Amino acid sequence: MAAGVGLLAALCVPPVQAVADPELSPVGTATRPAAAPAVLDLVLDGDSFSLRDAFAILEGRPVTARIAPDARANMSRTRAGALAALRNQRVYGWNQALGPLKDRPLSPEQAEQFQRNVLRSHAAGVGEPLPDNVVRLALILKANQMARGTVGVRPEVPDRLLSMVNAGVVPRMPQVGSLGTGDLQPQAAAGLAALGEDAPVRYGGEEGPASEMLPKAGLPRDFTFQAGEALPIISGSTVLAATLMNAVHRATVLADQAEGAFALFMEATRAERGSLDARTHKERHIPEEDAVAARLRAMVEGSGWMTEEGRKRLDPANYHPRVQDAVSVRAAPHIMAGLRHVIADARQALVRESNSSTSNPLIFRRKEGPGYEFVMGGNWDGSVMGHLADTLNAEITDIGVLSQELSGRLLSPRWSYDLPANLAGGTVGLNSGMVQVQTVAAALIPEMQARATPAGTLSRPVKDGQEDHNTMAMASVRHLHENLDRLEIVLAVQYLMAAQGIDLIAQKMSGLTLGTVTRSLLAEIREHVAPLGEDRYQTPDLERAIWLVRHGYLTPSVAP
Repeated sequence: MAAGVGLLAALCVPPVQAVADPELSPVGTATRPAAAPAVLDLVLDGDSFSLRDAFAILEGRPVTARIAPDARANMSRTRAGALAALRNQRVYGWNQALGPLKDRPLSPEQAEQFQRNVLRSHAAGVGEPLPDNVVRLALILKANQMARGTVGVRPEVPDRLLSMVNAGVVPRMPQVGSLGTGDLQPQAAAGLAALGEDAPVRYGGEEGPASEMLPKAGLPRDFTFQAGEALPIISGSTVLAATLMNAVHRATVLADQAEGAFALFMEATRAERGSLDARTHKERHIPEEDAVAARLRAMVEGSGWMTEEGRKRLDPANYHPRVQDAVSVRAAPHIMAGLRHVIADARQALVRESNSSTSNPLIFRRKEGPGYEFVMGGNWDGSVMGHLADTLNAEITDIGVLSQELSGRLLSPRWSYDLPANLAGGTVGLNSGMVQVQTVAAALIPEMQARATPAGTLSRPVKDGQEDHNTMAMASVRHLHENLDRLEIVLAVQYLMAAQGIDLIAQKMSGLTLGTVTRSLLAEIREHVAPLGEDRYQTPDLERAIWLVRHGYLTPSVAP
């Protein structure tokens, strides 16, 4: 959302409100009730799910979903073909057991109980549950992939998953346990809930066993998975995909705000505008870099601070031309372009993933002759997404390092070109200013760097060697989300300190204006946090700045 909605936002954030307070309202809801968002009505065909749809779900938009009629018919044909082929083929998860027990045959009489047992044995995850909107998205992705008609389930199976989504029932999916080799533990928990067992679900603001909550939601309590239908529930990487989509969505918002924080830093230090020159960036042949530089130029458009006149103002008698700024300033468009490049790669991969068959085995029409055949493969593997998560985490961490370096420069009169030491208001020395605010960012950087170690390189064999290569992709995306949390704080520090630097010298810069967008960003911050004069309790100021970043209030009003 654009900066410059400060009056409404100020009404939404009480002056002493803690950052985590759930009562804080989103932008625009303070003066009048927000209109209810239109319901997102999805017709799933296995081929056309978009990131626009995914991001709408992640943002909390109400959703209903159903399988397209043509996809239903195709699923029914594949199911009949699979059952016919099963009479002459031994198939993993259909008439053979799973994992290290793959050589154990199953009789037709055991098929139904086997489906239930598979979900019970695999629902072994622990830890905090995935966010509700991520769970909804994972179930919709699973249904969309089933709609491709390659896994052999009846249309009633995705119908059951979507009925929970449509009714507002959210299975509790624990985050810890998956190796990124399919989504065994979290999806098994959802499968048990779909069966109507005692696996926990959330509905109407309370959590309880699915056996009790499904009827409260107006759904039949019981459902039965038939032969071969439990494995496609847990085989695949839809929870991983949904969690990575959430990370990409968050990273995109923070990439926007990192650019805004940098533009505000440039104003505070009266930086050389030449580092944004389009000719320089065009010579690098990186489209994302061209775009970052263009947005930064738009943010500081009209700035009188970033001129020779502005740079002379603080100490005219001793002014010397700066020649060029530090590396962190000159190279920032290129550094930020790295994050944008990886986000673009991840978006492309996730669109493919959403509309692909990611289970094992798959069922295809025979190339020669009538009927269908089962084909064993490894389409459930999440390596590509896991490595993208690791790479995105590295880029996020580098943005955090850059932001911390920039905020650190603001403390030093030599590095900030004569801003007051420690950004102290009042008498420097008597007042210590923002030195410990900056330390918060510095304290988080080693944590980010430790969590940016690529989990995708840490495979280890499990299950009697049957699964001897594992992507560890769920660890990768969990670490990524943890670092996104940290980056929100690091950027909030930079915003708060850059705004302070500007206000401390505003009187000497009288008559010179800030850029069009940076002026709005500063106003947005000042609607919530007053400039620091005499030292005061700093935690509330920083928590309010974190809240503004976390909720997107400091997103520059420049098209990404």
